[in-house]
This record gives sequence, C-alpha cells and structure tokens, in this order.
Amino acid sequence: MTVESISLTKYIASDFSTYYPLVKEDNVMRYITGKGLTPEEARKKFDSMIEINAKDVRIGYFKVYNTAGEFIGDAKLEWNMLDSSQLEIGYILKEVYWGKGYGSMICTQLLSLAEELFSKVDIIGIIDPDNAASKRLLEKFGFKSYFIGIEDNLPTEKLILKKAFDLE
Repeated sequence: MTVESISLTKYIASDFSTYYPLVKEDNVMRYITGKGLTPEEARKKFDSMIEINAKDVRIGYFKVYNTAGEFIGDAKLEWNMLDSSQLEIGYILKEVYWGKGYGSMICTQLLSLAEELFSKVDIIGIIDPDNAASKRLLEKFGFKSYFIGIEDNLPTEKLILKKAFDLE
C-alpha cells in the first residue's frame, strides 16, 4: 500500500473554476451551508477568500491536491473573524475522497503550519453538530467542544485546541 500525501496551494483569483464544482454539490456542503452554493453565492465566498489570502502570504484558503495531482478539496487556516486572537481551521473534500484519511492529512498539515507560525495561538474548528466524522477528527487532534447552538442561522458546534497559556 502506498502512503498518500497531500499538498496545499493557496487559491488565486483565477481558481474560481476549480472552486465552484466543489461547493455547488449539496452533499459536500450539507454540513457547511446546508446545501450547495449557487454561482452567485460561490463567487461572493470565493472573492472573500481571495481577499483573506491577500492579507497574509502564509495562511488563508488552500486548494488540496493528492499525490496524483488531483484536486480533492480545500482547506483553510485563517484568523477567526469573531475573535482575532484565535486561528480557525477548516476543510471541504469532494465526496469521492471522504473516509480515505485525507481529513487527517489536512489537519496534520494545517496544525503543523499553525505551530510553526503561531505556536501560542488557540485554534478553533467550527462544524455542524450532526457532522460526527468532523467532530471525531478534531477530537483526535485534541480539540474540545465548547459551544453548541445556532450561529448565522445554522446549527453550529465549536471546538478549540488550547495553545495559549491562561494567566487566570
């Protein structure tokens, strides 16, 4: 058995045609927005991703490729919009790549990047509470649940990987 690996490449403005087929799929987006994105919704989200990518060359939104060079999904490591003292981790995979260990590979790379750049910064993951696979994955890496409720009209669970030292 060959050991797969992945590579992360930051999205650039000309990558919309790579991004949209991923996020238009209802099953892929079920636990993120509840349904696939329309072209207009996808364009708005993609443009915001490109803006975020322009702010920091080291972190942001990434295309994920497997060893064969196939685009398998995307990943993010960005500053949390609601608490700029925290980083946020996330990923989306094409359905054909679910359950094959790619989520673990993505988390390993993103957490390694976070450790290298911001070793003392807490990291959160935001998931749908019904997404048991994503919850198990984050917990495997040491994340702990701290919020379950509704946010932005969507069922939301937040998990945190504490890195900062609390003085309290």
